[in-house]
Amino acid sequence: MIERIVKMTFDDGNTDVFEKIFNEMKHKIANFEGCKSVKLLNDIHKKNIYFTYSVWENEKCLENYRHSELFKSTWEKTKQLFSEKPAAWSLIEKSNTQ
Repeated sequence: MIERIVKMTFDDGNTDVFEKIFNEMKHKIANFEGCKSVKLLNDIHKKNIYFTYSVWENEKCLENYRHSELFKSTWEKTKQLFSEKPAAWSLIEKSNTQ
């Protein structure tokens, strides 16, 4: 499994617009082949900072999504709203073995 975290910072006036875009697209993203889940998180102190957290079957599924028309059209709308450059991490869980 691949866990993907994307940090996005928006102008204060664009947070409602972003939330609307996310809520319109989240079901499509969640139903994309290989996506196990997707959710939106909001910083508790800085209300203009958001994170998306998604879980993917594997890196190939994530890359297929990142090259899809769904991603391109969603990202095109979203990136116009940023006040800072976004940051993203693709992670795998490590076993707690000793």
